[in-house]
Amino acid sequence: MNKTVMTGRLVETPELRHTPNGISVCRFRLAVDRPYLVDGKRTADFFDVIAWRQSAEFVCKYFTKGKFIIVEGRFETRNYDDRNGVRRRAVELIVDHVEFGGDSKRADDGRGLPDPPPETNGQATPPAPVSGDFSEMSAPADDLPF
Repeated sequence: MNKTVMTGRLVETPELRHTPNGISVCRFRLAVDRPYLVDGKRTADFFDVIAWRQSAEFVCKYFTKGKFIIVEGRFETRNYDDRNGVRRRAVELIVDHVEFGGDSKRADDGRGLPDPPPETNGQATPPAPVSGDFSEMSAPADDLPF
């Protein structure tokens, strides 16, 4: 199965383009932070991403450089000849689904994680009491759908 989900930041503001047939397409680079430090510094991996049609329009309308984004899609490879005629291979993430990826207020931490819960001075909050009338279900075992 070829499926991946990535959360990262846009390296540059995406630009909407159209094919000769009028299909919307958007290419952008995604910086995905590694979960560990290298030599005491945060590092990231960079991925080329392509969004088509409504996904392309959504990305270009709502995202700019540095914004967090969640991208779900699949990797595809393609071969091409560069300007010097050298055969190259590109690996690109083709978008199937895209979502907003975090609170912009937390953009400075590099991860876009939600704010932690407030301090409780070491005291746990007791769970809320369960209220409601729950009745037992009685059904013969051979009537169960599984």
